[in-house]
Amino acid sequence: MTDHPDLSVVRQCQLLDIARSSFYYQPQTPSDEELTLLRLLDQQYLKTPFYGSRRMTVILRQQGYEVNRKRVQRLMGQLGIEALYPKLRLSKAHLEHLVYPYLLRELTVIQSNQVWCTDFTYLPVIKEHFYLVAIID
Repeated sequence: MTDHPDLSVVRQCQLLDIARSSFYYQPQTPSDEELTLLRLLDQQYLKTPFYGSRRMTVILRQQGYEVNRKRVQRLMGQLGIEALYPKLRLSKAHLEHLVYPYLLRELTVIQSNQVWCTDFTYLPVIKEHFYLVAIID
């Protein structure tokens, strides 16, 4: 794209409505330290999902990492994790939501394939993660 015979890079960026800095941007892979911090945050979150960025910062500093709270907040945002705590009006029902009856209350389960259940869980692996899905009969 930089060697176009008729259009300069400036004009190409104008036509695409992007900044020239975006044109020249080369994405960088995260450093080993960054990956280590992400792994440690993920592991700690699995143990204590109620820890926020302040407590996670303390945990990482105790392990010898020079981090500040803003960096921990950014990394937690990359992982898509946040502290679990009771939110305001969490159990207040919405008036328009339909309440479904529990259909298995009076049912006696006496054979296979009569009732099914599913569950899924998150499994962190080196640099990746997987979802495990279980179907229970």
